[in-house]
Amino acid sequence: MFLRPAGVSAKIKIAAIDGLRLPGGTPTMLNRPTFFYVTKDKCMNPSNLLRFKALVVMVIIGIAIVPALGRAAVGSVGPGVPAFHVRPGYRVTLAAKGIRNCRFLCLDPHGTLFVAEPAVGDIIALRDPNSHGLYQKRDVFLSGYRTVQIMIYRKGWLWFATSSGVYRATDDGKPGRTGKIVTVLKGLPHGGAHWFRSLCIRHGHFYTSVGDPENFSNQIKTDRCKIWEYNLDGTGKTLFCSGLRNTERLLFRPGTNQLWGCDEGSDQIGVPLGDTWQVHAITNNNPPDEFNHYVRGAFYGQPYITGNDMPRYEYVKQYFATGHPNLSKWAAKCTIPAWDFGAHWSTISFCFLRGNYFPGQAGNAIVCCHGSWDSIPLVGYRLQMVLFDKWTGKPYGSKLIVSTMHSDHKSFMARPVDCLQAPDGTVLFSSDSNGCVYRLKWVGKQGK
Repeated sequence: MFLRPAGVSAKIKIAAIDGLRLPGGTPTMLNRPTFFYVTKDKCMNPSNLLRFKALVVMVIIGIAIVPALGRAAVGSVGPGVPAFHVRPGYRVTLAAKGIRNCRFLCLDPHGTLFVAEPAVGDIIALRDPNSHGLYQKRDVFLSGYRTVQIMIYRKGWLWFATSSGVYRATDDGKPGRTGKIVTVLKGLPHGGAHWFRSLCIRHGHFYTSVGDPENFSNQIKTDRCKIWEYNLDGTGKTLFCSGLRNTERLLFRPGTNQLWGCDEGSDQIGVPLGDTWQVHAITNNNPPDEFNHYVRGAFYGQPYITGNDMPRYEYVKQYFATGHPNLSKWAAKCTIPAWDFGAHWSTISFCFLRGNYFPGQAGNAIVCCHGSWDSIPLVGYRLQMVLFDKWTGKPYGSKLIVSTMHSDHKSFMARPVDCLQAPDGTVLFSSDSNGCVYRLKWVGKQGK
């Protein structure tokens, strides 16, 4: 584009922009840096000078406005982080890498980050001695506890659960090194497809559960698919609630006595009804993953009811033949989810936000969605924020914060497992597909 084709005495470069309309109504796509060529005599001409100034003003306006109209703003990622899709105002940075089977996380008051490696049975201790945001120093805190999962630091003890037991350990006076290990409970129901054991401590008691040993089975008469309450010494076993399928993290919402957990729905529900690997018309959207407020004595559906009081069709034929189970009565007894996620998102873990680091988000939950394997296209693979109404204390919505899936929904860059809020307000989250821990930051509306 030229103001004059020859006799050039000045050369002005304008950055590339899209969709600019030049004086006179001529549209253009400036998709590369564009040069304006002018001469002294033409610049001195008042008419041309006025036109040139007007054009430069339009270019400046276009640079400021057109990108915002053409595509949505996005957040950012730091060095070593895949090209996650991040909500504006947030930034994801790398906190640790090279961790085998990187699953659940726990921080102690000294800044040590404990990471569970259930496949090998280790808990590793990571430290960031220079406070640079990247954990570089690591030790094996303990080993030999395969299926180690949830960890909780309480009064100088690191509590942890395996599929079959609950334990607590101290350090040996040196940060990150094991001292005494106490067995609190052992011989608990374990193994199977959902061997993951939850653990939560509150007011002199701990709470624990383990999931369905199959994709979908009847555990009404067993100790599985239920939350049990114990005294801290492992005595006083009491049923708290029942009807879970696979809840891996239990937490009390800050400022309340409410116990919450995400419960993952079953897979391949549509296969007996005609779904195939090519067509997942039923399976794709059923059943939902659930965000439940767990109440003492309540029943949450498994195995007879799923989602919002929807009977499992597997029991319909049995009911017509025998009159049992009475699905209507089970539905009447069932507590429906406080919030539904998408089917097969695999909502493994979550944390409640505290303080004002994320402005206006205190009390909301960040949920780690591990992602699907039996839906077409893939779903989940994200950090999702669940929004709580400050007056009712109930969820009223949710929004995507970070997507770790490629835009084609056929592959992923990471599989979020667990998250926690660090003392500085940022949120650490793990990924077991690439052995990394990432840090979610708030950088403000400008994304700087």
